[in-house]
Amino acid sequence: MALTIVKFGGAALARETLSLERFVPPGSGACVVHGAGPRISAAMQAAGIEPEFVGGRRVTSPETLAIVREALRSANQELCRQIGPRAAGVMGDDLGLLADPLPRLGHVGVLRPFAPPALWRLLASDAVPVIAPLAVGPLNVNADDAAAALAVALRADRLIFVSDVPGVLVDGEVVGTLSVREISDLLGELGGGILPKLEAAARAAAAGVRAEVGATLVVA
Repeated sequence: MALTIVKFGGAALARETLSLERFVPPGSGACVVHGAGPRISAAMQAAGIEPEFVGGRRVTSPETLAIVREALRSANQELCRQIGPRAAGVMGDDLGLLADPLPRLGHVGVLRPFAPPALWRLLASDAVPVIAPLAVGPLNVNADDAAAALAVALRADRLIFVSDVPGVLVDGEVVGTLSVREISDLLGELGGGILPKLEAAARAAAAGVRAEVGATLVVA
């Protein structure tokens, strides 16, 4: 069965309802990875903690990790309600996702391209796994990185990044197609949240996954 990975960003979650039918063809399997960036930052600020990022990854202390988990759990439950009865919400560390630690950022890691047996079982049961990006440790994992790693591990056909931007913008226009080589040339010119999405899409495309950042297709 064809498989589509949909990464739903926290900013997108704040403004629209996820309809899998928009992204996943009939008869295709689906797996959702989500973030919760805006609500994590808001909860941190309410607790008197200023959010800090390095290379698109959130610096995560033990206190911050508790806030991250609660915000992700809330976002996960909301997405599962939107998707309906096939949705199977799960925290990534409970699922058994593995990451390589980045100790200089605290409780943070980079997800390995590994799909735990529990994830294969969920997909085989025709469920739609809805995964919050935490890894065993627990470690906070960038959701874009997580989506790309899972797309490679699951040998997915498509990886779609849904966010609050229409795609990759160059001179104010959405670029229809970008190659992995073109992305490496653009990284120094682009800023903001599009960077981790592009880097993740490039890794997936290099492994043979059709990766789409909004309306921009990334090819190897």
